Amino acid sequence: MKSDSIKLFQTLEHRCGYYSDRLSRNLVLDPVDPELPRLYGAALERGFRRAGGHVYRPYCRLCQDCIACRVPVAKFQPRRSQRRTQKDNADLRIEIEPAHASLAHFDLYRRYLSGRHAGGGMDDPGFDDFERFLLCGWSDTRFINFREGDRLLACAVTDFSNRGLSAVYTFFDPAEGARSLGSYAILTQISIARREALPHVYLGYWLDGHEKMDYKRSYRPLELLIDGVWQSS
Repeated sequence: MKSDSIKLFQTLEHRCGYYSDRLSRNLVLDPVDPELPRLYGAALERGFRRAGGHVYRPYCRLCQDCIACRVPVAKFQPRRSQRRTQKDNADLRIEIEPAHASLAHFDLYRRYLSGRHAGGGMDDPGFDDFERFLLCGWSDTRFINFREGDRLLACAVTDFSNRGLSAVYTFFDPAEGARSLGSYAILTQISIARREALPHVYLGYWLDGHEKMDYKRSYRPLELLIDGVWQSS
């Protein structure tokens, strides 16, 4: 008989990826439990997120600033600026394929980190780093590719589940800043979720006042997981 229970592990404290003067730790679902693929959608609803083969959520002793957030697809209406972003990128070809490690994606990933996140701790990744961070053997992970002709401009790494889409990571050509490709990727994920009759797009964690997370506020209504309850912000 299938069970909806799964072991939880707690990591050691490590340097926070958002605040250099803080320590963080995570709760991690048992990565070798055979039920993990089936329970992944329910884990998203409980504020977990995937990185590589691990499904985790922050569990810090002195900080609760990381708040899981999601977009309710049926209620979302793009703002004027978002409609303009859609129009500006109407020339791009969108293709969806199973996630895989390719040299073209790795090259774009490296250029993105070098151009947009220099000094952020992920600089100069190796091919193995790319695979470990974004790919996972048990999840239904797909690459949503954005191409101008044959040129790959952006990739939204996206997990598909029965509870919605999870925006794992998006990387794009840093020379194409005027296109707002990060925003266009989220808008595309919302459109795909609507087409697939999926209720939510999960955007990871939101931190109030953190400049790198503030963009998530523009996708309204945005739901935040507060005290175990999803609430519209």
